[in-house]
Amino acid sequence: MSRARRWRIATVLLCALSLLPALALGAPAEPPAIAGIPIDFILFAVTLVGIALFHHHTLPIALAGLIVISLYKMGFSPFPEGTGVRGWWQHLAHEWVMLTNLLGLLLGFALLSKHFETSRVPEWLPKLLPDDWKGGLVLLLMIFVLSSFLDNIAAALIGGTIAAAVFHRKVHIGYLAAIVAASNAGGSGSVVGDTTTTMMWIDGVNPLQVLEAYIAALAAMLIFGVPASIQQQRYSPITRNPPVGVVVDWVRVFIVAVILIAAIVVNVVVNVRFNEVSDKFPFIGTAVWVALLACVPLRRPAWEELPNAFKGSIFLLSLVLAASMMPLQKLPDASWHVAMGLGFVSAVFDNIPLTALALKQGGYDWGFLAYAVGFGGSMIWFGSSAGVALSNMYPEAKDAIAWVRGGWHIAVAYVIGFFVMLAVLGWFPQPKHQAPSSAVKSAAVVSEIAPSVGQLTQGRMDRARRLNCRAHAPNNRARSASGHGERTSDDGANDSLRGRGSSDRAPTHDGRLAIPNSPVPRRSPYGVAVHTPREAAVAQFQHLHKFALGLVPAPSRR
Repeated sequence: MSRARRWRIATVLLCALSLLPALALGAPAEPPAIAGIPIDFILFAVTLVGIALFHHHTLPIALAGLIVISLYKMGFSPFPEGTGVRGWWQHLAHEWVMLTNLLGLLLGFALLSKHFETSRVPEWLPKLLPDDWKGGLVLLLMIFVLSSFLDNIAAALIGGTIAAAVFHRKVHIGYLAAIVAASNAGGSGSVVGDTTTTMMWIDGVNPLQVLEAYIAALAAMLIFGVPASIQQQRYSPITRNPPVGVVVDWVRVFIVAVILIAAIVVNVVVNVRFNEVSDKFPFIGTAVWVALLACVPLRRPAWEELPNAFKGSIFLLSLVLAASMMPLQKLPDASWHVAMGLGFVSAVFDNIPLTALALKQGGYDWGFLAYAVGFGGSMIWFGSSAGVALSNMYPEAKDAIAWVRGGWHIAVAYVIGFFVMLAVLGWFPQPKHQAPSSAVKSAAVVSEIAPSVGQLTQGRMDRARRLNCRAHAPNNRARSASGHGERTSDDGANDSLRGRGSSDRAPTHDGRLAIPNSPVPRRSPYGVAVHTPREAAVAQFQHLHKFALGLVPAPSRR
């Protein structure tokens, strides 16, 4: 690629990075600054541009950027925890749990992927995959599903291991980007599939609100999955017939399952039952390594993979730590435009502090935020931990320019998926929560009061119908006595109930039209006036839907 082309792309990246200081305009700019932009952001932007242009020297550039930013912060720009060297140490003390967890997951899952590769399951999988471009699409869908309950790092590494086996170890960079995008999209709607969604869950966001992100994620999955699979099929077709005599090492498969189950169980238990200490110790990373070391007597891990994985991990930790030092104290007022912009920002900026600020500020539709910060990092290889982990397996993926060119469909899919969700659900900001609440407890209450919405609704309608018949019993007897040739006032009421009949209905005290000879409108337990059994059923269903989203209290039981 020519030097002029590289500088043109660098200019585009700088324009994208200019969104970062815009996020800090809500807080006073810390001196010194250039044109109102804190120098912290400028140094971080220069680091990212250097990584994008000189992809053969990513680790030295990231470490140099971290050192320069740290020295600048100690000398001129105070940390939130304090100033100088003491403030820097206090900042490290605040971030060490997240950094250690991330390091443990990156190194542990690198060994896990090697266990999975050595088990020879990837060589056996072509039996299950179609032998054309649809095989690549099915593989991406498998990664999407895996990431819904696994960490996205593990899902991406497992997907990369399978791709190496079924594509003869020749994987197009656009398909590598799709693997990362599938792992990030699959975790965006699950509270255990991504760090950001777990943060939302811990802070009190109902899992059903996060689940809405799958509307956008599934749409994006299809949009980038098809062109990426066609790219890969043209570059290196899928293996049509698996090798003969493949013997699966089920012991290694068992080790992989043990490690993944340990990570899932610890993640859920710590965040649900011991939330108050979840940020005091790296529980998830420790659980992965305890399970890994416990299985050493069964099969020897590929310890020789650790040096390369460690270099990639230090690169990512350098960027995450540098991003945590940025003076990002406030986001713009919540709107769908801001949520969409956060997706692009998360491609070059750590999405964890962005999510933390959004949770603190409130006013977001949390499904949109989960999709944006979860999927947006797929647009550049160092925008997510899954991308960095996969680049350790495929070093050619560290070319940011080639990633953007080959994975052009990722950005297109992100935008289209966002607007699909906006068209289907609309932007519906959730009230700012004050205290964390367990999603498990909410689900238990829902199951207790409404084991079946259909049964509950039918029972309410039957009860209302019986009451209506009792109210009109005298009129019905009078009608029977007068004969069938005369039309009583009750017929007009029944016509009105069916949408026919007279128009002389008088308005009630709340402005609605009353039905002649019908029971007086009463206020239901759901806070609205109901006139017919159908209105009562609709009011009940709407209240249950809002309660499931955590917007209203539980309905009263009568």
